Amino acid sequence: MSHSDNRPAGIGPGFQFDTRHSPDRPPAPCPWARPTPPFKQYDDPLAVVQLPEPRRTGGEPLWELIARRRTQRRFSAEPISLQELSQLLWAIQGVTGETNGFILRTVASAGALYPNDTYLVLNSVEGAGPGIAHYQVREHSLAILKEGPFGQACVEACFGQRFCGSAAVVFAWGAVVSRCAQKYGDRAYRYIHLDAGHIGGQLQLAAAALGLGSVNIGAYMDEKVDALFGLDGVEETVVYLTAVGRRRPRG
Repeated sequence: MSHSDNRPAGIGPGFQFDTRHSPDRPPAPCPWARPTPPFKQYDDPLAVVQLPEPRRTGGEPLWELIARRRTQRRFSAEPISLQELSQLLWAIQGVTGETNGFILRTVASAGALYPNDTYLVLNSVEGAGPGIAHYQVREHSLAILKEGPFGQACVEACFGQRFCGSAAVVFAWGAVVSRCAQKYGDRAYRYIHLDAGHIGGQLQLAAAALGLGSVNIGAYMDEKVDALFGLDGVEETVVYLTAVGRRRPRG
């Protein structure tokens, strides 16, 4: 019986089947598998916002933090500070070292390739925005790509989830497929989503450590979200989002 005879029906099961590791069959090659730089850089942004140095010591004990973390969908209108945004970005993408030519960050990534770039909808951040930004990892800065309020556009792209407009900031991760596929072929799509999950989980803990609320988002219209950040939806596409803001007391 051939490989194709065993293939299950359906896009999801078929993808899982086609990207299996096997001793006699490598994963299928990906059309985007080409050498790709480890960082995406915007050479001519509207502005650059240098972020404050993040804190790397102290804070709440990890086990207590894990115990009290909860998803939050109700946010107040109070902005977060640039220092808090700096801390969140460092917690999910900050550079922590270098080994064998690989620049290591605060989260795990398959092959240390880090295919997911961080974009932001800045709704209410002191000293930045409103607007759309890209996190420049090496410089620990924000490249401002668009200026103006985009919270409502984010709400509409996320099926009317209103917290995308009331949160201080919405993080979105755009997967640069070739950055991972250059090593892993089509199996890269598995790792891209796993890596995004690592980032989202760590962001929720970082937000809780700062006394902020957060909610991870998987329900969105891909084309609208990609367009919001200027992505083509094929070679780079959003795979996950998280809204973060100050908690609004229940009343």
